[in-house]
Amino acid sequence: MVGKYCLPNGFLCLALGLSGCTVMPSAGPDSRSIEANAYARVEGGGRSAGIDYALADIDAEVLAAVASANVNTLSGFGQQRSTPAALPLGVGDLVQVSIFEAQAGGLFIPVDATGRPGNFVSLPVQTIDRDGSISVPYAGRLRASGRSIAEVEAEVQRLLSSRAIEPQAVVTVVKSRSSQVAVLGDVKTPARLELNPIGDRILDVISEAGGLSAPSMESYVTLQRGPHSVTVPYTHLAGKPEENIYVRPGDTIFVNREQRTFLAFGASGLNGRFDFENCDLTLGEALAKAGGLLDTRADPAQVLLYRRVPRALSRQLGIASTRFVAGEVPMIFRANLRDPATFFAVQKFPMQDKDIIYVSNAPATELLKFLHLINAVSTTPSNVVDTRDAVRTM
Repeated sequence: MVGKYCLPNGFLCLALGLSGCTVMPSAGPDSRSIEANAYARVEGGGRSAGIDYALADIDAEVLAAVASANVNTLSGFGQQRSTPAALPLGVGDLVQVSIFEAQAGGLFIPVDATGRPGNFVSLPVQTIDRDGSISVPYAGRLRASGRSIAEVEAEVQRLLSSRAIEPQAVVTVVKSRSSQVAVLGDVKTPARLELNPIGDRILDVISEAGGLSAPSMESYVTLQRGPHSVTVPYTHLAGKPEENIYVRPGDTIFVNREQRTFLAFGASGLNGRFDFENCDLTLGEALAKAGGLLDTRADPAQVLLYRRVPRALSRQLGIASTRFVAGEVPMIFRANLRDPATFFAVQKFPMQDKDIIYVSNAPATELLKFLHLINAVSTTPSNVVDTRDAVRTM
């Protein structure tokens, strides 16, 4: 009975050969047809992609380095102490000068001015010119731009002291155009805002612009000051008082909405793109969101995290970053989950936006795939004979 199920070896080879032919089901063209029909081809130079990268196993030392890595911060922005900025007068400001005299009969107050509410006169509102000057009768033109209000008042009094009776000057800023900040992006009322002399912090001006128009966990704040700019998450700004620094005239604050996501591939329960949702996410939590590791496929010792890191971090890890051309170093962080201690490490390893997680297949997975193929091909002839005999007995 056994003999009738035996087939020539050539049949088995034919079946294996057919498994790779076009007669088998397929969702699209295979690699051989793509390569054969290409008009031109750019070779990879013997390397898979030609991108240099560094590999680091996640342990206590790597975890400490990543956790303490320099992240974008507003504290000490521009190497300046966060104090309220001085707000001197500037070009474009609208100011009004009032001059007081000790008694009537002086330069500005006539002798018969008995019905006046006080011995003073208010000059018309004027704009500080492009040359930074304003005009005061009998004092001429004087520089106001770059000076404080007190300095301009003292200058007016000095110039009028020989002509007016004990003059006193008061300078009032009607509208400050030189001490403004721009708040743009995902806020309810984008605008240019005048700064308060007592000082405004970043959250103050965002509040004056109506607040965020997007969820706080998806909002990022960029501060532009001259040629420098720094971007931080809004939650980072709101959660750390030292990050909520004073703004300065001419600053631009841009709020934008961006969902933080990561990608998961390989032998994880779910593949695809996942939102952070929470403010912060660890590698352990990210693996859980991606369905964990598949028992039948995954290699727990080869859980890989792909990320570009600053050169400073690569140097801290002992990597010679000089061979990397780009400003950031491509890094692969590897977690060996066969080591029980690594579970504590991945639960503290911080995820970043656009991270990629890849769970490698176990070495035996490819062998199992091959054995399944052999089993499917070798059992097909016997199944055909069994079906024939079953039909005959009906």
